[in-house]
Amino acid sequence: MPLLSIVVPCYNEQETLPFFFPAVSRVAEQLRTQVDFEWIFVNDGSKDDTLRVLKDLHAQDARVHYLSFSRNFGKEAAMLAGLTKARGDFVAVMDADLQDPPQMLVEMYQSITSEPIDCVATRRVSRKGEPPIRSFFARRFYALINRLSKTQIVDGARDFRLMTRRMVDAILQVKEYNRFSKGIFSWVGFQTKWLTYENVQRVAGETKWSFWKLLLYSFDGIVAFSTAPLALASIIGFLFCLIAFVMICIIIAKTLIWGDPVAGYPSLVCIIFFIGGIQLFCIGILGQYLSKTYLETKKRPLYIIAEEDETD
Repeated sequence: MPLLSIVVPCYNEQETLPFFFPAVSRVAEQLRTQVDFEWIFVNDGSKDDTLRVLKDLHAQDARVHYLSFSRNFGKEAAMLAGLTKARGDFVAVMDADLQDPPQMLVEMYQSITSEPIDCVATRRVSRKGEPPIRSFFARRFYALINRLSKTQIVDGARDFRLMTRRMVDAILQVKEYNRFSKGIFSWVGFQTKWLTYENVQRVAGETKWSFWKLLLYSFDGIVAFSTAPLALASIIGFLFCLIAFVMICIIIAKTLIWGDPVAGYPSLVCIIFFIGGIQLFCIGILGQYLSKTYLETKKRPLYIIAEEDETD
């Protein structure tokens, strides 16, 4: 039978794993006559007993495999490590907090094996339970990045998806250090079917994604898949040069023809501060791209594995 690998990034998930594994095991039992399962848990430098729980699961079920990082490298690195280790003909990525409904794996597997597609992905059609400000900025992010980038990302898209081996191999060919997986999933192409579901609350524990972490992550996504901010900085610079030239001509004309005095200190200070702010904004955009280039050229590994199970 074909093999289905489930990649699960874990960061401080000791409270959710005892709920997650039985739930996914029940799905595996439903599909036992169609596909074999393996689980790839990636411990992303957890500070709680996540690694101990993973070792216990491995001792109970030989199909469970785990990787443990030397420190916290982030969810993007954890997903990449899991995809690299996965041996399956099909590979799924899902979170351990049960916000990705395991029961959907049945429909996802039926779709990917019966239709000419390489990926079945999921998206949330509601954000019930999230803070309103977080939901607002999330929707604005998807609208903005789809305007700035040729790589389109579906609003509400989740990392929860099931992929064929050839799509996973294509993703593994993308070796960039600054990874934004939602964009990479879309950039590699392949036919994708989208399934929708209502937002589900965490089964236990607290989310690891604060508003500011999500905001910085969104900046990474825009910089990774669009050079439009660089063009924006150039356009702003050109417009302000044009405005400055027109204003100079107006001031000279008013002084020579009507004898109007030149505006004084307050207006001059405001203009200096305003132009200075625009310059710093444009320099900041350049700095973002320069910093990403700097990190790419260092060629550091995306993660370091401190421990893993002994299964070949």
